[in-house]
Amino acid sequence: MIYPYGKLADATYSYTNFDEPISLDNGKINNGHLIFQEKENSKKDITTAVLTINNFSKSKDNLEGTWKNTKSNTELKVSLTKQYAFDVGENIEWSGRELLQPVSLGNNYFKIVLTKKKDEYYPKVSAVKIIEKKTDKVLQILNVECQPWGLNSIAVNDYNFDGIMDFSVFESSYAGPNTSSIYFLYDKKSQQYFESGFSGISLEFDQAKKRIYERNQCCAGTVVTTAEYKVVDNNMIILGQHCYRWSEKKHGLVERKLKECR
Repeated sequence: MIYPYGKLADATYSYTNFDEPISLDNGKINNGHLIFQEKENSKKDITTAVLTINNFSKSKDNLEGTWKNTKSNTELKVSLTKQYAFDVGENIEWSGRELLQPVSLGNNYFKIVLTKKKDEYYPKVSAVKIIEKKTDKVLQILNVECQPWGLNSIAVNDYNFDGIMDFSVFESSYAGPNTSSIYFLYDKKSQQYFESGFSGISLEFDQAKKRIYERNQCCAGTVVTTAEYKVVDNNMIILGQHCYRWSEKKHGLVERKLKECR
């Protein structure tokens, strides 16, 4: 994925025999070539392979390059054909453009589906596909309406602390570091994922304590509210809330009454 600003490019690929997503991060241009480094999963600082796209240009529909294993020096040819671009702007409309996600869950992998409407400048994630590895069978399609987060729209975790991995979809970013996601839980009986109804700002899930923590800040970090939840029958039950406001006198956040943060 080529970015219009910030870092240049990220990529994800998989072998058709396995369908396990493999991440290529922080693509860089060197002498006109786009170069990605493939990292070892267990040790992110170790490069296991290098993918080089020769004479790279965003305008090209076909690209050629090589993939080289850094340990064995095995080298394979790579040929890429552009299927579509994620065009933005007014009076542009398209749908059904899919993006492979770098995380997977057991025997399944994920693709997000993006849709661009005429009356909206940017596309949105309109659905998530859960696909079986090796067979490429679509197991489930879940409709959503989310802000795309590129190759990192999907995250996996055990959100209801039942020992079974679930997944979430990045929903939106707000002021400062505040974000939200949509959380999907796995139902053992139906063997399907369902939307949990979990909600909150910048939720964090503590597996050891089996608690969910929320942190919502505004006004350049001078006002912060936090909350703690437990999970009962797949519902978030609030245990406590706190309010903090910046104190010039103490040069730090000081706890206040809840009404002072509203």
